[in-house]
Amino acid sequence: MSHRDTPWPAGTPCWVDIAVPDLPAATAFYGAVLGWTFVDSGEEFGHYNIAQVDGRAAAAIGPIMQEGTPTVWTVYLASEDADATAKLITENGGTLLFPPMEIPGSGRMSVALDPDGGAFGVWQALGMNGFGVANEPGSVTWTDARLTDVDAGKEFYSAVFGYTYQPVPGAPDDYGTVHAGGDPVGGMGGMMGGPSGAPAHWLTYFAVADADAAVAAAQQGGGSVVMPLEDTPFGRVGVLTDPFGATFAVVQLPAEA
Repeated sequence: MSHRDTPWPAGTPCWVDIAVPDLPAATAFYGAVLGWTFVDSGEEFGHYNIAQVDGRAAAAIGPIMQEGTPTVWTVYLASEDADATAKLITENGGTLLFPPMEIPGSGRMSVALDPDGGAFGVWQALGMNGFGVANEPGSVTWTDARLTDVDAGKEFYSAVFGYTYQPVPGAPDDYGTVHAGGDPVGGMGGMMGGPSGAPAHWLTYFAVADADAAVAAAQQGGGSVVMPLEDTPFGRVGVLTDPFGATFAVVQLPAEA
C-alpha cells in the first residue's frame, strides 16, 4: 500500500476524476463498488466530491458542468510546470481541450488529447498533491493508455513527459510498462480486446479487496461487465462500466502485493 503527502513525480499518474449527469447516483454506485466515502468541496468548486479511503483522497466525482461532456474517467499526469507541459503537448501533435487554469489553493490543470485522440489531464500540485492513497483497496493501483497507433503514442508521451518503455513478458507485443525515470508508473499498448471501434483512452484500475463482490455490486447498481474477471499474475482483474457508460477496471491484488 502507499500513502503520500507530497507531490507525485513528474509524469506519474497522480489523480483521476469523472463528471457525471447524476451525482447522487454516481456516489451511491461507486460507494458500493469501491467502498468510498465522500467529501463535498462545496458550491464554490461545483460540488466536486472527493472520494476517500480511510480519510485519504483516492479520486473525485463531480457533476457535468457543460452539456455534451462525455462521462469518462480522466487520468491526470503530474507536471512541475503545467504551462510548459501544455506547450510540449501542442508542439508534438496533441490538442488542448482546456488550457492551463488555476484551481485556487489546489493546483494548475489542463486537459488534452494525444495525437491518437486519447484524453488525459495534467496536474501541477500547488496545495493538493493528488492521490493521498494508492495500491490498496478503494484506490488506484494502475493506469494504462489504450491506443490505436501505439508507436505514435509512445513518441508523443516520450516527448512530453520523458517516458521510456519496457516490454512485459507474456503481454501483447505492443504493450509495455511506462517509466518516468525509475519504477513503472503505468502501461501503454494497443486496444487489447476493447469494444470494436472504441477510441483511444486511458483506463483506470481500482484495487478492491474482493473482485467478485465488486463486480456483483456494480451489476446490482446498474453497471455492466465489459471483460469478465480473469486471474492474472498481477491479480484478479475485470473491466466494468458504470451506469453512465464510463469504463474502469477492478483488481484484486495478489496477497504478496
